[in-house]
Amino acid sequence: MEKNIGTIEGRNPVLEAFRAGNAVDKLYVLKGCFDGPVQSIVREAKKQGTLIDFVDKTRLDQMSETGHHQGVIAKVAAYDYSSVEDILANAKDKGEDPFIIILDGIEDPHNLGAIIRTANLSGAHGVIIPKHRAVGLTSTVAKTSAGALNYTPVAKVTNLSQTIDELKDKGLWFAAAAMDGDVMYRANLKGPIGLVIGNEGNGVSRLVREHCDLTVSIPMSGDIDSLNASVAAGVLAFEVVRQRMS
Repeated sequence: MEKNIGTIEGRNPVLEAFRAGNAVDKLYVLKGCFDGPVQSIVREAKKQGTLIDFVDKTRLDQMSETGHHQGVIAKVAAYDYSSVEDILANAKDKGEDPFIIILDGIEDPHNLGAIIRTANLSGAHGVIIPKHRAVGLTSTVAKTSAGALNYTPVAKVTNLSQTIDELKDKGLWFAAAAMDGDVMYRANLKGPIGLVIGNEGNGVSRLVREHCDLTVSIPMSGDIDSLNASVAAGVLAFEVVRQRMS
């Protein structure tokens, strides 16, 4: 569900955002400020599992759009997050084997938006992103997705490796994108599948990769050795589509 909130500043507005159940991706708090209202905000943030970053006044002043942040700024998701169960239910409702795209630390909102768009067009039933060290559902992500966020559920989880293991127990297999993986045309990407795409610079992290069943690569013959994360996701996602159609 679209909310179009973005950034919230000031103690009362931020506290009300938490109490109203808005999905706050990150809370910025003035370092060393522990008075009653701020403590109440921090407690609400911890209840929701929101990331909290204690920063100096200069940083808050630079982030502030109003000049009246009162020591707190909240970054609120432009859309509501779904759950992993919602994604599985999406596949079940369509009578299809689950196809999920998992993103390990995508930080560029344009990449995330483009991948969500690709997920929708390739028939993926949802996207899973981590809570830490990754971009959330910002207004830029929503705009770049070209409307796909209205149809493609996105879940945010604390631990990708644990989530992968839980989905394995439900019958999914996981393929991580890696330059040293098997060429995608030779890998079996049929059936219930999770496609794992890594960070723009470092790829899939070692720990997440260890929890995957196989690694796959995109054959390339140019003078550079890597693709943009969203392009790589598109190529691999439509290889899943090709194999499902064959």
